[in-house]
Amino acid sequence: MKKVALITGISGQDGSYLAEFLLEKGYYVHGILRRNSVAENQTARLEKIYEHERLILHYGDLTDLTSLIHILQDVQPYEVYNLAAQSHVRISFDIPIYTSQTDAIGVLNVFEACRITCPYAKIYQASSSEMFGNCTDDDGFQRETTPMMPVSPYGCAKVYSFHLGRNYRNSYNMFISNGILFNHESPRRGSNFVTSKIVKGAIAIAAGEAKELRMGNLDARRDWGHAKDYVRAMWMMLQQENADDYVCATGVSHSVRDCCEYVFDKLGMDYKDYVVLDEKYLRPEELHDLKGDSSKLRDEIGWIPEYTFETLMDDMVVSDENYSKAFKDVHTPYDAVR
Repeated sequence: MKKVALITGISGQDGSYLAEFLLEKGYYVHGILRRNSVAENQTARLEKIYEHERLILHYGDLTDLTSLIHILQDVQPYEVYNLAAQSHVRISFDIPIYTSQTDAIGVLNVFEACRITCPYAKIYQASSSEMFGNCTDDDGFQRETTPMMPVSPYGCAKVYSFHLGRNYRNSYNMFISNGILFNHESPRRGSNFVTSKIVKGAIAIAAGEAKELRMGNLDARRDWGHAKDYVRAMWMMLQQENADDYVCATGVSHSVRDCCEYVFDKLGMDYKDYVVLDEKYLRPEELHDLKGDSSKLRDEIGWIPEYTFETLMDDMVVSDENYSKAFKDVHTPYDAVR
């Protein structure tokens, strides 16, 4: 039987890695793009696979139920990966209505469109560790049973979508698995996300193109993994006989300060000489520490991450387009992996 998958948000970090992963497994991969006036920006992350014969792209939008119904009727996917979202937590405070329309009502549209056109499809819903807020279990970890107390419009929208997935699963017998993914990064991460901002800022300073890096809360701690590991987990969730909810995390947290220290040190600098606190990057309500327990995912499905925090950050540095230019004739600790 021909394997057909549909990915919303295919042009993003996770969507592009997932598309490559599924194509390697022989899938026909359909992706939904949200139309804008600069088409090349939409497909930059798909450059490696853009001409692949089993990749088919469609224009649509999560806020447009009609477009979703038309696409799903045409594609008839066996697997649906709903990854599209307004995914920047800090920006969700600036655009809370749009964030809710996309990350909450948009998810409702996806579930309803699937219920109408392909109720047999297995659906992966991208949930988030931001749903937990500052609530942890007694051991400091967050897991599937940890109460959800979000501290941002983004987190609130994701909680709605999480429970909606469980409701559609129970009410309509649909296969919907919520993947509660903790922070996951890669060389494809947008430059307004903190890990990418640190990498690009440090490289610019080392190259003499910038004098400082302005940051928000350096003490916020996150459980950072690599997007490649996490898209593999998404696929594994949909290969199970029954749908369920799973935390996907490394189980180790690092502070933003740790990230700055590691990257700057690798480039031969002390972050304290260049990183400046700027209050405009602080959140109205801060989430202090995220650390996930993925025992359920590891024990029941067999997922094991291949990257550590250190190898993730190394990959982001050496893959940056400005790294090779800046250090072409300069010795750095990364010489062995250039």
